[in-house]
Amino acid sequence: MRPKYEYGESVRVTRNVRNDGTFPGLETGALLVRRGSVGYVKDVGTFLQDQIIYSVHFMQQDRMVGCREEELQPEDAPWVPSRFEFREKVRAKNPFAVQGEVIVAAGAEGEILKVLRDGADGVAYHVRFPGRTLQIPEQSLSPAEQAEAPETEETP
Repeated sequence: MRPKYEYGESVRVTRNVRNDGTFPGLETGALLVRRGSVGYVKDVGTFLQDQIIYSVHFMQQDRMVGCREEELQPEDAPWVPSRFEFREKVRAKNPFAVQGEVIVAAGAEGEILKVLRDGADGVAYHVRFPGRTLQIPEQSLSPAEQAEAPETEETP
């Protein structure tokens, strides 16, 4: 296991980092660093002997945060912002079909498993819907909390 990033290297965090309870002075779940923020590697260590953890100083927020390697990219790598992130709940804006059979109905709720920022057509996601995982373009998803209200009949 060799670290991808070196001491002093500038890196960008690719997802929001929230307090898991180990950051003192803030509530668990509080936002520590917003995705896209740039920081500098101050230390490299391991967790459970199989994960490299980087201590990254985000100077703009004046926070030192532990980040896993898959949460970082070089600062000079192209950055494509995304609307959603890992583990976020989303809804299908339209039905999705495979060989003409609808396998995910419009409005179905799913969970983001992976953000794909390097596609030619823009950002896409691996989304887990009940019983299926599909690759879905960003424009075909909406936040889960913004579910469309069901139509109701008006009574005279």
